[in-house]
Amino acid sequence: MTPITDQELALFRRFIFEAAGITMSEQKKALVEGRLSKRLALHGLDSFGQYYKFLTSGEHPDEVQVAVDLLTTNETYFFREIKHFEFLREKALAARGRSETFRVWSAASSSGEEAFSIAMVLADCLGDAPWEVLGSDISSRVLAGAERALYTMERGRHIPEAYLKRYCMKGHAEFEGSLLIQRALRNRVSFRQINLNGALPELGQFDFIFLRNVMIYFSDDTKRQVVARLLAPLKRNGYFLVGHSESLNDISSAVKPIAPSIYRRAG
Repeated sequence: MTPITDQELALFRRFIFEAAGITMSEQKKALVEGRLSKRLALHGLDSFGQYYKFLTSGEHPDEVQVAVDLLTTNETYFFREIKHFEFLREKALAARGRSETFRVWSAASSSGEEAFSIAMVLADCLGDAPWEVLGSDISSRVLAGAERALYTMERGRHIPEAYLKRYCMKGHAEFEGSLLIQRALRNRVSFRQINLNGALPELGQFDFIFLRNVMIYFSDDTKRQVVARLLAPLKRNGYFLVGHSESLNDISSAVKPIAPSIYRRAG
């Protein structure tokens, strides 16, 4: 197998941009080579150029999904950026007593930690009242892990102690060192594979949409397109949350900032 060339890297940069809207830098040569080399070996290919032709032939859609999964960075943990969950808690408490279902979309949910963090807050605040969480991601691989809802205890270190005791089960025997999200909580969370870079399926309306720590990989044009798509299912006066290093300034005039990285759709 020959090392990836600059020309081949350019092909894969275009591939992941067209597939997922992700702008990959020229400094990612080692990452691309490291993550895709086993796929070349599996299919008996000698070069990354051959693998690119294999992917773009239109004959191997399953392999395209594998390549997208491998080239998509998925970094997350429970209760990341805690102030967002404090804000969610405030608004969920204010919604107690209403008959309408309180709905939250974790639009780049990766392996599910964000979606289940949201669910713990809503279960604590709303109890048996109607509420639900949707988690979505472009990667089928990480969604499979999210649906299992099984994590190492180390990954659960940011879960507040009270929530850990109430909503997680400690593994024993072959599951020693693991935690499983409680079934009642899992039943309120659903996961779907959704590519935010394309037309969205019918999802209904949401009170909150979390799109955090993913737009840093998008160009400004892609950011505008993605945000416009996601605002359509956000309720009037609903809340749109981005990562603390991200901003919607110059991206959308349909939302107004009310706190750092927290925006509200105009009523």
